[in-house]
Amino acid sequence: MTSAPDRTPLDRGFFDRPVLEVAPELLGRTLVRTTPEGPIELRITEVEAYAGEADPGSHAYRGRTERNASMFGPPGHAYVYFIYGMWFSLNLVCGPEGTASGVLLRAGEVIRGADLARRRRPKARADRELAQGPARLATALDVDRSLNGTDVCAGPEAPLGILAGHPVARSRIRNGPRTGVGGEGATHPWRFWADGDRTVSPYRAHVPRNRGSSRA
Repeated sequence: MTSAPDRTPLDRGFFDRPVLEVAPELLGRTLVRTTPEGPIELRITEVEAYAGEADPGSHAYRGRTERNASMFGPPGHAYVYFIYGMWFSLNLVCGPEGTASGVLLRAGEVIRGADLARRRRPKARADRELAQGPARLATALDVDRSLNGTDVCAGPEAPLGILAGHPVARSRIRNGPRTGVGGEGATHPWRFWADGDRTVSPYRAHVPRNRGSSRA
């Protein structure tokens, strides 16, 4: 039996490209999170690109560390990090191995398994808020550091995967400064979102903090 085109998994070649090509093309794709309780699926509506050691806004700007090692791995893997001592964020590694570029998944619409997402996000006032922001997205999908380094191209049994979905038309894609990024990387217009989609998170300029980071 042949899968419908929108259910076709994205292969590693999709991710093995420059991050600024991959990031906007992830909009409209389907993120699949397989949990013991059942699957949760998310239509990606907002992302941010980070270009590794060439990008002052990236965790990898100053090179490889124990924390960011997954960013330097093969394309098509997950990079999950902990921020502010409270939340996780999910990124997808792009480009050739060793380049450390990646895409932060900032927001999306839960299209399957909303009941499971609601259990993890009981404070969401509406379903459009379940994954409206990177911390909310990771919480709704039960993503934590145990998924760091996961191969999202490994097949249907993997805990994370990306399906072709329904890519957002270029005419509907908008871009602007990344949320919460300061310093030299503040002006990079590397945040991409689906215009008019209610699940997209509100833009917030950088506010200095005493600890942690929201960057990928």
